Amino acid sequence: QMQLVESGGGLVQAGGSLRLSCAASGRTSNVFYMAWFRQAPGKEREFVARIHWSSGYIVYADSVKGRFTLSRDNAKNTLDLQMDSLKPEDTAVYFCAAGPQMSRLPGLYDYWGQGTQVTVSS
Repeated sequence: QMQLVESGGGLVQAGGSLRLSCAASGRTSNVFYMAWFRQAPGKEREFVARIHWSSGYIVYADSVKGRFTLSRDNAKNTLDLQMDSLKPEDTAVYFCAAGPQMSRLPGLYDYWGQGTQVTVSS
C-alpha cells in the first residue's frame, strides 16, 4: 500500500518561507494525481495545490497562487511545496494526498500522510 510522509513544517514569521516535502513509498498502480491540503482548527480541509504526476500539470488554489510552488522529484519519489511570503492565515496542518483523478475534494483522495504543522506568526 502507498504511504506518504510529510516533513518540513515549523514556525516562521510573516513574510518568511518554508519548504514542505512529501515522501511517497509503496507500490500502487492507480495513482495519477498528488496534492497538498491544509486544515486549520475548526475548519474544513482545504485544497492547496495538485499535480498530474505524468505530465507535471499543476493547479493552485487562488489563496496561494503566486506564493506557493509545487514540484516533483521522480528520482526521490517526493512532492515538495515551496511556500514564500507566508501569512498568518496560512497557519494549518498541511497534508500530502494521492488519488486516481483530479479533484479539489479531500474525499476523492485515497492515500494521506500524517500532516505537518505550519505556524506563521505576525
